[in-house]
Amino acid sequence: MPSRLITLCLLLAAFVLLPAIAFAADPIERIELLPPSPENPRNSEGDFIQLKDGRLLFIYSHYTGGSDDDSTAHLASRESTDGGATWSEESKTVIENHAKDNIMSVSLLRLPDGSIAMFYLAKESWTDCRPVVRFSKDEARTWSEPVMVIPDSDVDYYVLNNDRVIELKSGRLLLAVAQHTPINGRFNGNGKMVCYYSDDHGQTWTRSETTPDPTPLNGKPVVLQEPGLVELKDGRVMMFVRTNGGSQYLSYSADHGETWTQLEPSELISPVSPATIERLPQTGDLVCVYNNHADITKELAGKRTPLSVALSKDDGDNWTIIGDLYTNPNGWYCYTAMDVVDDHIVLGHCAGDRTKNNGLAQTNITRVPVSWIYNTNN
Repeated sequence: MPSRLITLCLLLAAFVLLPAIAFAADPIERIELLPPSPENPRNSEGDFIQLKDGRLLFIYSHYTGGSDDDSTAHLASRESTDGGATWSEESKTVIENHAKDNIMSVSLLRLPDGSIAMFYLAKESWTDCRPVVRFSKDEARTWSEPVMVIPDSDVDYYVLNNDRVIELKSGRLLLAVAQHTPINGRFNGNGKMVCYYSDDHGQTWTRSETTPDPTPLNGKPVVLQEPGLVELKDGRVMMFVRTNGGSQYLSYSADHGETWTQLEPSELISPVSPATIERLPQTGDLVCVYNNHADITKELAGKRTPLSVALSKDDGDNWTIIGDLYTNPNGWYCYTAMDVVDDHIVLGHCAGDRTKNNGLAQTNITRVPVSWIYNTNN
């Protein structure tokens, strides 16, 4: 074969292989699912549920009256028939706004009887924001009337993040909230960490003891916000909390969420931004998605970027940084929902650009192969 023809064949073969090489170099799929628009200025704080027919449903906070936390919003959905790789093009309204401000911040949970529980915040004002739960017995086609998790006797401003309600091995439903009691009639950014639990599948709820505050930092109280929960292999429950103390803070319960140890700092170095921690069914290891600020540059200090993944093989005692999913210095990556669908971790999270919006305006879907987590080259 003439040398020029051999060279041409080699070039063509290289060109054909380029897409495969590019995919192998970066197997992470990043889907800009819900960009903002003038009539829909913010899409945020959603969660997934896998339906019995194989569809993946994502229900999220759909804002129409502005992009602030108290702007008008209702719950809307998109769905996927291929594990989150592609999604329906139009959003469907799930629940119309029935609060004075908005309804937002969704957590979805499959119950033992096969029904689906949907938790979200009903925000009446800056002094009355409480989680409610509805139930669906027909795979999210219709929903029951809302049940108040926190009664009128305990009215206050409570924050329940998206994808935050868990079911323990015992069958108990458990959620953690930050209780922000106003000071002199004004919103108080420092919350008290407390849980509510249900032993009758969400029909009635009991309040736990408040988590003991951490030791002051530099003589000042550590600001506590937006707790999350994960059950450990030994039966304890670990609470992780967004703080201004330089890391996620941790507390533990040995009695299924009724009492808690004093909050202590962890090695998950982060800004004032929430983390998500869940267990991989394939291996039993814990995965954390958060803003890793270990050795962060001065320019990025305090910002919710990068969006990073860490792995723990010893139930949260130690963490290994796996890598970054997003690194835009202007990005605002937070409020992550996590689900494992077949061999992928599917994430739904805010991914706005602070040079263009408030950072909470856009929601992305990110698909991460489980194999990527265990690739030592990351």
